[in-house]
Amino acid sequence: MHHGSTYKMVTAVSALQTGNVTVKEKINDTGVYPKGHNPRCWIYDSRHIGHGYLNLTDAIKHSCNYFFFEMGNRIGIENLNRYARQFGLGSKTGIELLGESAGILASPEITKTKGEVWTLGYTLSAAIGQGDNNFTPIQMAKYISILVNKGKQVNPSIVKSVINPDGTEVQKNEIQKEVNKRLGIETNTNQDIEISDENLKAIMAGMKGVTSEAGGTAYGVFRNFNIDIGGKTGSAQTGVNGERTNAWFVGFAPYTNPEIAVACIIENGGTGAIACYPARDVIAQYFGMNASKIEEDITATPNVESDN
Repeated sequence: MHHGSTYKMVTAVSALQTGNVTVKEKINDTGVYPKGHNPRCWIYDSRHIGHGYLNLTDAIKHSCNYFFFEMGNRIGIENLNRYARQFGLGSKTGIELLGESAGILASPEITKTKGEVWTLGYTLSAAIGQGDNNFTPIQMAKYISILVNKGKQVNPSIVKSVINPDGTEVQKNEIQKEVNKRLGIETNTNQDIEISDENLKAIMAGMKGVTSEAGGTAYGVFRNFNIDIGGKTGSAQTGVNGERTNAWFVGFAPYTNPEIAVACIIENGGTGAIACYPARDVIAQYFGMNASKIEEDITATPNVESDN
């Protein structure tokens, strides 16, 4: 699925960690980016002016395309994709389900297979999550989990534990090895991503602004929500004539000590704000269950079927 602006935190991490921008630098969004194919900021089409001067936190809050075009131009596709891969984008997560898609990470190699040469315009599109970039909802949830875990690798799983007939527990890495063998995929060997506290704080503050401050792209949905959360909306073009854009929302909660990451897509939903409503319901349900102390009993004796 194309996912649009939900990708912008990858670009932010890449630009910050490679020293191509600081959390304080402000960039003046004049509406039309003067390089590549001269792409526009989304707000230009409706107001015919850009966002003006924004730092990285504000650029995430307002989902400013111009700022991230400039980031893409500064860092280049190789650096951008290095971080995207570390976030697990464009490869299977290894979740224990058949039929998982690896998705597509926009790259010069893929463009070459189509007989085209990679240009700056492609880099600018990739930096805001457009172009050939095409990821699954589980990959997006994984990427947000890694981000709010300060770059620590997270591997989605639906298996909590496997108990042998003698009552001993099978090691997690043994389970993963067996799962990967059956699914025919390689073990995730990605290293943890180095993200400085200052840089992560700036990115997460932008995601909080999305949901909690006037001007944030999800403020209308979350302004009366009683849990502080961070999020990012995305409106992704499908590339199919007559189809509306896919609506995306990725988020985490609570803001201070995150417990849950959510990715939601509504195909042909239009604006990203539409995808906030089911995400809000999921988060509310999760914390509502916590409040009533419904806990899974992981000490219960498993039923082991035997052949009689």
